[in-house]
Amino acid sequence: MALDPKRPLATPASLRTELGKTLPVRESASREFSFSDTDFERVRKLIYQHAGISLSPVKKDMVYSRLARRLRALNKATFGEYLDALERNGGDEWERFVNSLTTNLTSFFREPHHFPILAEHLRKLGNRRPVRIWCSAASTGEEPYSIAMTVAETFGTEVSHVSIVASDLDTNVLATAQKGVYGMDRLEKMSPERLRRFFLRGTGAQEGFAAVRPELKRLIEFRRVNLLDASYSVKGPLDVIFCRNVMIYFDKPTQYKILSRFAPMMQPDGLMFAGHSESFLHAADLFRSLGKTVYALAGSR
Repeated sequence: MALDPKRPLATPASLRTELGKTLPVRESASREFSFSDTDFERVRKLIYQHAGISLSPVKKDMVYSRLARRLRALNKATFGEYLDALERNGGDEWERFVNSLTTNLTSFFREPHHFPILAEHLRKLGNRRPVRIWCSAASTGEEPYSIAMTVAETFGTEVSHVSIVASDLDTNVLATAQKGVYGMDRLEKMSPERLRRFFLRGTGAQEGFAAVRPELKRLIEFRRVNLLDASYSVKGPLDVIFCRNVMIYFDKPTQYKILSRFAPMMQPDGLMFAGHSESFLHAADLFRSLGKTVYALAGSR
């Protein structure tokens, strides 16, 4: 075969590109189930409709690995079969579907700059009336227990005028939170003073674990709440709302919808705490920033 002198020589990169145009697209050889773009888009649509979560296109591999467990558990041969059954008669499987796709990264006193601000706000409120706090993304409990420790450090462990509601969409993590038992590795950054005051170290078969003390647990009521529900079981007026690192999973219209429901639930001088990567400039008519991802009602002084 003669070479065309006017045609540039092919490079390895260009050869790969040309081959990619002609070879069929294959699923990863390590995948147990086929997972097409159509399957992924169905999952994205369903989790958005059911929980308001907006999944990024880059989450395809994560979605596969988490939902493949449900296919195995239910003996489904394909994602299409699983999703058809979910839409047709999901029942309790909706809860497992949502639990599988929610991320629950947390730690004690995460974003620590918020807790001195909370303590100062509690001191200003004093004990002249009941103080109500909602932790709306409780995960495995580290955040609400950090709030409870701040309350106890401000008013003492016998405090009776402060109550905390801790909620989450994921029932699995709520069960862990209610138990209040953590491996010592989760507590390694906790000060020795806080460990002594607020935890009971396990012995024998429980060695290596620590349990939250009963006097701290009694400050918190755990319950399941979907922030997209038509009504919340949590009622105002609230002095503080913690809604940290959950809005990042929602698009802006969904964020605004939730914030517009938060606002009427708050005391006029209430505070809302957000995550470090969250900004609510698009809801400036509802909340104004006080800095450090702390917000007050737009009309407050």
